[in-house]
Amino acid sequence: MNPEKSETKGFYQSNDLLPLPSGLVEPLRPERPVFRKFLVHASIALTFFLLYNARSTGFFRGSKRVWQYHGTEDSYDSHIKDIEEGYLAVPSAESALAASRDYATHPHLAGAVEDFQDAKDILALFQSEFGIPTPATEPIYPAGSPESREATLSATSKLSKPAAWVDIYYPVMNTGNAAGMAVELLGDRNELYWQADLLEDGDPRDETAAKYKDSVPPFHGYSVAGEAIGQLVYANYGTKDDYDRLVESGVDLTGKIILTRYGANFRGLKVQGAAERGAVGVLIYSDPRDDGSVTVENGYEPYPAGPARNPTSIQRGSVMYLSIYPGDPTTPGYPAYENATRTEATNVPNIPSLPLSWANAKLLFEEELGGVHEGTTLNGRVGGRKVRMVNDVDTKITPIWNTMAAIPGHIKDEVVVIGCHRDAWVMGAADPTSGTVSLHEVVRGLGALTKRGWKPLRTIVIASWDAEEYGLIGSTEWGEDFAEWIQAHVVSYVNVDVSVSGSRWNVISSPSLAHLILRSAQDVPHPTDSGKTLWDARYDVGPYEGPMDADYASMWNEKNSGHPGIGPMGSGSDYTVFLQRLGIASSDQGFGNTPTDAPYHYHSIYDSQMWQEVYADPGFHKHVAVAKHLGLLTLRLADSIVLPLNTTQYAIELDSYVDIVIKSAYRGDLLPDLSPLRKAIAKLQDASIGLDEEKAAAEKAFRKALKKVSRWRDPRVVRRVIQWIKEHLGIGAEEVKEPLRFGALEWMSSVESLSSEADICKSRTKGPLCDFIRAAKRIRAVNQKLASFERGFISEGGIKDREWYKHLGVAPGKHTGYAPTTLPGLTEAILYDEDHELAEHEAARLTTLIENLAESL
Repeated sequence: MNPEKSETKGFYQSNDLLPLPSGLVEPLRPERPVFRKFLVHASIALTFFLLYNARSTGFFRGSKRVWQYHGTEDSYDSHIKDIEEGYLAVPSAESALAASRDYATHPHLAGAVEDFQDAKDILALFQSEFGIPTPATEPIYPAGSPESREATLSATSKLSKPAAWVDIYYPVMNTGNAAGMAVELLGDRNELYWQADLLEDGDPRDETAAKYKDSVPPFHGYSVAGEAIGQLVYANYGTKDDYDRLVESGVDLTGKIILTRYGANFRGLKVQGAAERGAVGVLIYSDPRDDGSVTVENGYEPYPAGPARNPTSIQRGSVMYLSIYPGDPTTPGYPAYENATRTEATNVPNIPSLPLSWANAKLLFEEELGGVHEGTTLNGRVGGRKVRMVNDVDTKITPIWNTMAAIPGHIKDEVVVIGCHRDAWVMGAADPTSGTVSLHEVVRGLGALTKRGWKPLRTIVIASWDAEEYGLIGSTEWGEDFAEWIQAHVVSYVNVDVSVSGSRWNVISSPSLAHLILRSAQDVPHPTDSGKTLWDARYDVGPYEGPMDADYASMWNEKNSGHPGIGPMGSGSDYTVFLQRLGIASSDQGFGNTPTDAPYHYHSIYDSQMWQEVYADPGFHKHVAVAKHLGLLTLRLADSIVLPLNTTQYAIELDSYVDIVIKSAYRGDLLPDLSPLRKAIAKLQDASIGLDEEKAAAEKAFRKALKKVSRWRDPRVVRRVIQWIKEHLGIGAEEVKEPLRFGALEWMSSVESLSSEADICKSRTKGPLCDFIRAAKRIRAVNQKLASFERGFISEGGIKDREWYKHLGVAPGKHTGYAPTTLPGLTEAILYDEDHELAEHEAARLTTLIENLAESL
């Protein structure tokens, strides 16, 4: 995952009303198709009726405090409040710390033996917490097998109790061979002058770093094997602008080896940019100038003696060309089954690259580029001697393991997915074990609710993804495997990756989730300040002081100027396939670094348990805060009556996206006429405000009808209704106890003779039952519009030159990889293609898409 977060935006305060369901329940009499329509809506109505009366039925026994919602007392809202309070009481610092010590004290590279064992450990966690019996045969299935297909697809059909399983995918990946890697300075006669050690020192004061210092050689995922010899050229961050400036100043990169530092863009794009300009190899190092105030120059001891960067730390990582497409490079757009047809990868480098420590890079500067650099004064400096680099990697089809769990809801066919990846470059105490720990606490919290009789309104799927570090592989392959199912059923995806690597809480999301995220963060206490909430942690900073590099300070201040809010989503973590290919409203969050935090040893052996306990999160309170917020998001998405998606927030944001296009266009003649697009956005805003009003009216009508139905009393039908609920709503007999207040359903006693909903309501046009069913239908229609809103931005044509990405509202930047580009097709036509005609085409595409979206509301 990208350790840097996107720019943030503020909020537009508009109507944001409660959440609700949509879903089908098995017909009472499937052999009579004319009866099904009625049973669909009756089952939805009964689901809410049962939950509304949860206290009196003994469905959920928790706190008896009453939650005031929208100013009125409501037993369903009180029931939900009890559930949330029950959940929030479970995540604990003690449990989080113990879990981290379990997960973060051994390597778990994707595809390794340890990674497989971790997959099985997570499976055991799911089974234990959700009361899933351990089967005689482990539920570990090759992707594409009938068992694997059934495991996911049954979550929205016949699954009645929690289930857990592991899916095996088969991507092509590589691993490094330390003995065959080299970076050398050659003398005048090509003799060896100096050789980099390409090692991290494994200081014994950090026990696990010392123990596993040689377990995963420093290498780049998807780097190509081979040797390169050439003069060294320094290219700053290796961004498009950096390379363009070098070429414009007359520096010929042909045949050169590029030395560039981490930061500013995804590492794979540093290699891509070099290769496109004729370079033969790339070396990427970690620069202490990007560590803010916490440097040796400012008097801080290097880790583990102090908080400054250990100079031997090396950042591993993937050099996939992430902006083109993520996932298995040989199966773009379809799942990597064991017997899949493979294609030639187009998103991986064709020149070798290697990561370097600052200790090694510093010597290259001193020996070859005229001294240790300051600012950008050495940009484009060409070394006199030649550098030889050798990359030795083993590339092959490698199994990976996604561990999955499903908690079926009363309304089965609406699904909330929450996930975190499990694999790490070495121990990964921050990336991703901190996220896994927070997810561990979410599982414990949901498990505790399940054991008390809770069942979510909507189905919840939990995922421990594999091989994210290589290029979002586990989540992408699952997303491509079940694309149709996901688009039909998933209402939102909740992601966590690096839960804690610093002091400041950052969050990015689809604009429609912004209000939900804000409200939920305000309901979670600040991890270390009892007078604040998690929402206030957006302003937190680290404990260390001191001057910092001027260029870095300028970049930080520019990126973090203004009011911190919730920004758009680029890429770098597992939400990518959900949002930018399938159109699922998504979010991601975590505590990240500030310039006054101890430097985060990203993808190094020093992303360790000791570093996490001493510097990142002493006491593990941040891990717990994230877990509580993740759980609240999941519960509110799963249990709300009306889905808590704010389309008006999204529609308002679109105007700011157009403003960004105009502001970033450095040539006015490239801009197309954007007035039709503005009009389409205004139309969408009007339609969304209309939907806001319908949300309010539909929920008001539903609650009114629900209360009327709840007044009915007739014990003659209780027994029949209990049996019906048990069979068709998935609620056990022990959860539905007499006396039930189900007199409103007296009509059920003659249900056998009824032929259609129309016949029922013809004689009871104004009766409470028909009003209730109509209100449930109305809620369902609203939710379908809300859930499908994000998918309205999906265009099958995709984005030019990277058609895997289909979301025309936001995508990872073509030349950044991590950071987002809003309105990407239009923006890139202007900025990179510099093509007015293409820009007009993209503006027209957007206009049509947004007009269609407005019509759908």
